[in-house]
Amino acid sequence: MSASSGGRRVVIVTGMSGAGKTSALKAMEDLGWEAVDNLPLSLVAGLVRTGEGVQRPLALGVDIRTRDFGVESVVAAVDRLMAEGNRDVRLLFLDCDDDVLRRRFTETRRRHPLASDRPLLDGIHHERALVSPLRTRADLVIDTTHQPPGEFKRVLAGYFGLDQDAGLVVFVTSFAYRNGLPREADLVLDARFLANPHYVPELKAMTGRDAAVITYIEADPAFASFMDSVTRLLEPLLPRFAAEGKSYLTIAIGCTGGRHRSVAVAERIAAWLRQRGGAVELRHRELDEGGA
Repeated sequence: MSASSGGRRVVIVTGMSGAGKTSALKAMEDLGWEAVDNLPLSLVAGLVRTGEGVQRPLALGVDIRTRDFGVESVVAAVDRLMAEGNRDVRLLFLDCDDDVLRRRFTETRRRHPLASDRPLLDGIHHERALVSPLRTRADLVIDTTHQPPGEFKRVLAGYFGLDQDAGLVVFVTSFAYRNGLPREADLVLDARFLANPHYVPELKAMTGRDAAVITYIEADPAFASFMDSVTRLLEPLLPRFAAEGKSYLTIAIGCTGGRHRSVAVAERIAAWLRQRGGAVELRHRELDEGGA
C-alpha cells in the first residue's frame, strides 16, 4: 500500500467483531501509525483535518459498536476523506470464519455486541449480514481464520510498514490441501504431482526441510522443469507487482499433507527470491501448527 504523493495515509479498519481489529490497531501503532478506536464517524473528518501536515499516518478503528455506525455512513466517511485534499485513504476489512469467531468469544468469555439477547452464533450471523457490503467495498480484506498473532502482525507489517524503501515483501507459505487453501494467497502452486515421500517408510516421519526428503523430491524428473517454470513466471511478475504499488505478495505452495513436497518447494522458492535480493518471509503452515 503506497502513499499518494505527499498525502497523509489514512486507513479505516473495520470488519467482524473478534476478527482482530484491536490487535490490528495495536500492531499498526507499533509500526508508527497513530491509532484511534471507535471514534464516532461524524468526528472522523474533523480529526483527519486537524492532522493535516502531520506525516504520521492514521489508522481508525470502526465497527458495530461505533456510534452512528452503518455501511452507508462508513462508505460516506471514506468517500469524503478521499474527496478532501491529497490523501491516501483505504478501507481495511478483517474477516474470520463464524466457527472460529464463536470459539474466540467463548474462550475469552467476551460478549458479542449483537448477542446480548440471542445465541452467540445468531449474533455473529446477524453482524455478517450487516457488514458484508463493507467487505465488498474494502480495498483490502485480511482473513484471520488461520493466522496466529505473529503471522497477523507480519502480514500487517507487509502492507502497512512505513519503510518506503522496503519495496515488495514476498511471503512464501506451504500448506496442506486437505486443510484448505490459505485465504490470503495471491498465487497458489500445486506440488501434488511430484513424487510423494510420505509413501517411503524411511522418509515418512521427516519433512521437506530434511536433506533426504529434498534429495528424493529433486530426483523426480518433473521437479527441475517445474522450478524453472515457476521462476520464469515470477521473474517478470515481481517488478510489475512492485510498480503497481503492491507492497505484500503471498505465494502458497500446497501438497496433500503439507509436510514434504510443498515444504521443499517453498524452501527452494524462498531461497531463489533471496538470491534476487528481495525481502522474503517463509512459513510452513502445517509444521508451524503441528499438523500431521
